[in-house]
Amino acid sequence: MLNPKIVSSDLLPMRPVPGQEVLAVKHVSRGFAKKDDERLVLDDVNLSLREGEIVGLLGRSGSGKSTLLRIISGLIEATSGEVNWLGKPLEGPAEGVSMVFQTFALFPWLTVLQNVEAGLEAQGVGARERRERALAAIDLIGLDGFENAYPRELSGGMRQRVGFARALVVDPALLLMDEPFSALDVLTAETLRTDLLDLWTQGRMPIKSMLIVTHNIEEAVFMCDRILVLSSNPGRVVAEIKVPFKHPRNRLDPAFRKLVDEIYAKMTAREAAEASQRRLEVGSRLPDVSTNLMAGLIETLAAAPYHGRADMPEIARSLHLEVDDLFPIAEVLQQLGFADVRDGDLLLTPPARVFAEMGTQARKLMFADHLLRNVPLAARIKKVLNERPGHRAPRVRFEQELEDFLSDVAAEETLDTVIDWGRYGEIFSYNDQSEIFSLEDVEA
Repeated sequence: MLNPKIVSSDLLPMRPVPGQEVLAVKHVSRGFAKKDDERLVLDDVNLSLREGEIVGLLGRSGSGKSTLLRIISGLIEATSGEVNWLGKPLEGPAEGVSMVFQTFALFPWLTVLQNVEAGLEAQGVGARERRERALAAIDLIGLDGFENAYPRELSGGMRQRVGFARALVVDPALLLMDEPFSALDVLTAETLRTDLLDLWTQGRMPIKSMLIVTHNIEEAVFMCDRILVLSSNPGRVVAEIKVPFKHPRNRLDPAFRKLVDEIYAKMTAREAAEASQRRLEVGSRLPDVSTNLMAGLIETLAAAPYHGRADMPEIARSLHLEVDDLFPIAEVLQQLGFADVRDGDLLLTPPARVFAEMGTQARKLMFADHLLRNVPLAARIKKVLNERPGHRAPRVRFEQELEDFLSDVAAEETLDTVIDWGRYGEIFSYNDQSEIFSLEDVEA
């Protein structure tokens, strides 16, 4: 919890009144070269941030949220477009900007105090001032008494508090946060969010504005004044949502829940429309969704109280799933012909209802049929194995084909996904040691 001591106002100015623009991102795009082509991660992104507001960047994995945050901080450059910080074009790391990362990224050989002092030492701040400012930041963030502890002695929540103290000690005007609560358990994350908001609303932090990356819709509504929704592959700002509630906010308030549901509906409507228009190809990236998750969701939706149709926010809450967990499962079920997404609802198709009533072997046969008809990569592997005299093929043969369309990492992950699906459907076998595909009835 927060330390109740009042910190000196000259060290920690009051929260500014909303108004002056501090950040402007104009037509920013970012691509990464892939052989003779360029893969866009961000495309024509525009946003602004004013003093006294918290803005959230909400989107699935692949929407370029973290990449955008690093461009804003000056850690990487945009391929095109510009970032203006305090009215001037950004060139290199931005002065007056701090970042809190998802991973704690602490130096394990340094104490809490030394970790917090590290940024000031890099700036050339003298030892006495460095110590005073670090102690004030540690006290502010609620870690007074742990100055001499090492990271290994701290819980995850306490280590993240050190990350916040390290970011605040340099007196930033803008605090960037890249999913800072996602590595924490639910209760710890909630405590840290609430404590951070208390500091913000009481004007006890030096920052003028906050920009937070998240894939948690409730977190965005709980913390932010505005929410920018990003599409995926590439990332574009597709919606801006103003949050009308004052702090502190009540998650159980009907108006709060209604806004969460509306955002889910907007995101699912767009995702569903894009998924329905985007037919899978051999080089399409496949999300890492296990067949157990697919079967489990089908069974859950087929049973009472859903009977084949469920509101996505409701099913997410009941199954304790985040956007990045639920959307990929729904998308894969849609692509395989087992589900549809309409107006924020997830509906089972007739084959999925039959699937829910089947035994294990019958499920495998139905899944194999849907997999071969709807996932071209699985069909390509099966075709190659059928055509080869020995009914075998090395992994590298398909990995190289995927690398014409995807990054090396994405190609590897996509192939691993289709291996899992293919094994479940028993359409081929794969030996992980020899890295050889074969037909089911041929030993690899």
